[in-house]
Amino acid sequence: MANEDEFHFPVEPSQQSQDNISESYLVGFVIANIVGLRYYAGRINGREMVRLVREPSNQYDKNAIRVLNMLSFQVGHIERTVAAALSPLIDSDMIVVEGIVPNTRSKSERFKIPCQIHVFAKLEASSAVKSEISRAGLVLISDTDASFGLSEAVVVKEQMGNGDKKSVDKIFKLVDKNVRLQGKMVEAEPPREVIKSDLFAHQKQGLGWLLHREKSGELPPFWEEKDGEFLNILTNYHSDKRPEPLRGGVFADDMGLGKTLTLLSLIAFDRYGNASTSTPTEEPVDVEGDKIEKKGKKRGRGKSIVSGTRKKLKSDDVVGMNASQKTTLIVCPPSVFSAWITQLEEHTVPGSLKMYMYHGGKRTDDVSELMKYDIVLTTYSTLAAEESWEDSPVKKMEWLRIILDEAHTIKNAKAQQSRAVGNLKASRRWAVTGTPIQNGSFDLYSLMAFLRFEPFSIKSYWRSLIQRPLGQGNKKGLSRLQALMGTISLRRTKEMSSIGLPPKTVETCYVELSPEERQVYDHMEGEAKGVVRNLINSGSLMRNYSTVLSIILRLRQLCDDMTLCPPELRSLISSTSVEDVTDKPELLQKLVAVLQDGEDFDCPICISPPTNIIITRCAHIFCRACILQTLQKSKPLCPLCRGSLTESDLYNAPPPPPDTSNTDGEDTKCSTKSSKVSALLSLLIASRQENPNTKSVVFSQFRTMLPLLEIPLKAAGFTILRLDGTMTVTKRTQVIGEFGNPELTGPVVLLASLKACGAGINLTAASRVYLFDPWWNPAVEEQAMDRIHTIGQKQEVKMIRMIARNSIEERVLELQQKKKNLANEAFKRKQKKDKGEVNAEDVIALMSL
Repeated sequence: MANEDEFHFPVEPSQQSQDNISESYLVGFVIANIVGLRYYAGRINGREMVRLVREPSNQYDKNAIRVLNMLSFQVGHIERTVAAALSPLIDSDMIVVEGIVPNTRSKSERFKIPCQIHVFAKLEASSAVKSEISRAGLVLISDTDASFGLSEAVVVKEQMGNGDKKSVDKIFKLVDKNVRLQGKMVEAEPPREVIKSDLFAHQKQGLGWLLHREKSGELPPFWEEKDGEFLNILTNYHSDKRPEPLRGGVFADDMGLGKTLTLLSLIAFDRYGNASTSTPTEEPVDVEGDKIEKKGKKRGRGKSIVSGTRKKLKSDDVVGMNASQKTTLIVCPPSVFSAWITQLEEHTVPGSLKMYMYHGGKRTDDVSELMKYDIVLTTYSTLAAEESWEDSPVKKMEWLRIILDEAHTIKNAKAQQSRAVGNLKASRRWAVTGTPIQNGSFDLYSLMAFLRFEPFSIKSYWRSLIQRPLGQGNKKGLSRLQALMGTISLRRTKEMSSIGLPPKTVETCYVELSPEERQVYDHMEGEAKGVVRNLINSGSLMRNYSTVLSIILRLRQLCDDMTLCPPELRSLISSTSVEDVTDKPELLQKLVAVLQDGEDFDCPICISPPTNIIITRCAHIFCRACILQTLQKSKPLCPLCRGSLTESDLYNAPPPPPDTSNTDGEDTKCSTKSSKVSALLSLLIASRQENPNTKSVVFSQFRTMLPLLEIPLKAAGFTILRLDGTMTVTKRTQVIGEFGNPELTGPVVLLASLKACGAGINLTAASRVYLFDPWWNPAVEEQAMDRIHTIGQKQEVKMIRMIARNSIEERVLELQQKKKNLANEAFKRKQKKDKGEVNAEDVIALMSL
């Protein structure tokens, strides 16, 4: 069982939850009884994995540990004496526990079941854990005991070399083989009554795959039927009830391959069934059968968009659809709204599909109103806000299908928006993302939870079967992950498709820092190394989250321009103690302002960009709502350093900077041109000499860097547009439209922040891309680059990464490569050794220690 509050890694927040899991090792196992069976409906029929969940709110026993079967039905509780010994260790994050019921129990004993509780801990904590368990009077069977081989855990069977007749890896290989046998792609044509555009071959094949998965009545992967009973061959769970088919999956095609049109084609089948056999009626009708206008209208938020004429539905046209279910819910970030609306208008016959925008203040609270539409479009944040509403129509609705667009948005399974989408009711579920793995393989767990793909939708099973072997560099973990993704995902890259995109080249331009920049950088890096080395030596690296984050951030800012990191913040580099920062509230605020300027900082609790930022007295930064919720626990602690924390220890961050997008940059404090700025100017001038009408995009993750670039580029005769995260959606749309306007000629440069261009934005007017600074997460960079290299691009695209030589930026590139390797390997069939996840070693590498 995991500690349910999983947090970030200091350098890259979203890694910490994986770090906790992947580095824990089996200490041994305890034999305990599951009691209270008569009070609960959950049943166990043989050797089965069970889920152990802490229940501190139990009124009879504050140490209670619940036992659940694979379908999450409660079976009973772990007996009190064992729970009393293990619960404090679980609550303090010292151990993670997993349960297995062996197949050797007595049939005469009706009121209790023996259970092996396997205890995992980090290597450095294992001796302390052993002594604590022993002090509590429990017998911990470790690998030095003769009876260790009696463990039913996969990890032990692999270690002892005596796996079952059908080991876990044989099971995965068998499933993988079956998928390959069924894996021939069949093209499908969309109904012409709805879709007026021609699909590329890869889109027709994708449509065929989506339809097959939705229509399939097959048993879900890892289930078998034997003598009228159903068995999950991974967990050994038996049931006399046939499990529901897994209607859905992960649609993970590369960005720019037209997933939106493919999904609209899928939705078109809900009304028209098989396009080749359907016949239109004489009158266009709406979803209730009433006549509708042939001309569609487009309204504001919370209103409908009608895409056109429609025929009456014949019952045999509906593909596996419940007549009461006919509406698809599409969930996406706000920036993608306009993309769905544009695609609907461009690719569908006017009036054929009706869309409702469930967003903003004036949205309906009537379920029957939503049922009138083919598509309801909403945002993750809207659903998160309604998670606590009892009367939310979205929660009451029985959706035919839920599509999560940019599904990596829910990579933290504990975030409110992830829980909100997971709790919705639907018969078909799709996670759509070109970057399913952004930080590490644990990103995929939240997709399994949304898809309800048992047993991988249960955290303890995911950890045991996939995460732990992966994190420990075991090649079996990677081959299991590949087989798993093969069963439920479709991924094609641009290289594999035949859409005829013009070529894309990626180059790295190394920039030498000037003598003055080199002196300041080397001095700061030297101090930073000393700070990080001390933190490592004292064992407090993980606790000093903000210190390490801000040190590394400041080094990265110096690589861009010394103006980004003023001298008073450079002096903060050696300030590592809580008291130092707390005594200087004005510097505390400046520290937050610097962190806010960088776009790759997330709240460590929800793994999303923080809202209403709070900084604690221990110099850690959270969303206000996240930290306040954490402090409601019986023992309020800082989630990162575990120091005691109350509401009086929280400070408000300074307000976010105003939208500077309309300034001309004249008032911006500007340094003498940095080496990087000069190098960028030279590259842009060379490109202009080659073709005066080339449009370029310059990406930076530091918002304050954009106005610094504006002044020298304007002075050199470039037309400048700006796009950053402080702008409203309307303003962003206006800037993108202006940039794409063919009448805007001459050397045009769009200065853009990476996150403002991450999704749903088309920048195919550009043919040159400059990444002014490297991002931790290569998936975010690739998303931004694929706004340029996508369907509709007619020119050869050249992308240039700008890297300060002999600096932390070179080491960030190495970290990126490590992540790319994992993301690529997850979708391959070949078995290669896993590179492992990001951990404390990466801090050492980044600081070149």
